[in-house]
Amino acid sequence: MPPAITDLEQLKEHPSLAALLAWRSEVVRTAKFERGELAVEIERESLRESCLLLRDRLGFTFLSTITCVDWYPGQPRFEVIYQVLAMQSKQRLRLKARVGDGDPGLDSVVEIWPAANYFEREVFDLFGIRFAGHPYLRRILMPDDWQGHPLRKDYPVEGYR
Repeated sequence: MPPAITDLEQLKEHPSLAALLAWRSEVVRTAKFERGELAVEIERESLRESCLLLRDRLGFTFLSTITCVDWYPGQPRFEVIYQVLAMQSKQRLRLKARVGDGDPGLDSVVEIWPAANYFEREVFDLFGIRFAGHPYLRRILMPDDWQGHPLRKDYPVEGYR
């Protein structure tokens, strides 16, 4: 297996990354090509516009999942990851945005990909990430009166008592 490519100069010819860089190069923080897939970290403030660009200009019409990683005690603490697919070109892209734990939040992408509805609610429920503009952001797996967010690394193993 070839090593991962993390140099933006080497990756700037990749169509997805090239489009993001041509649109607004300052929003791209890092990029990595590994195992045939591209992962791009962007500024959280540009998430919604980046997703629109990917859907409308590059054909990434399928959102397969949204998940989150807690990098506690590192900062920014959370990394929200969007896995998208362009059916026509058979390309996959992993779009990432980092948020801190002071007031973790991102713009909702439900209007761009309706499948995000469930995934954003799940990330909110288990990690506490808020999605501005979500049509119905409330717990989906845990009871409404549950205290805390159980997939955070600082959550007690036996829960709060």
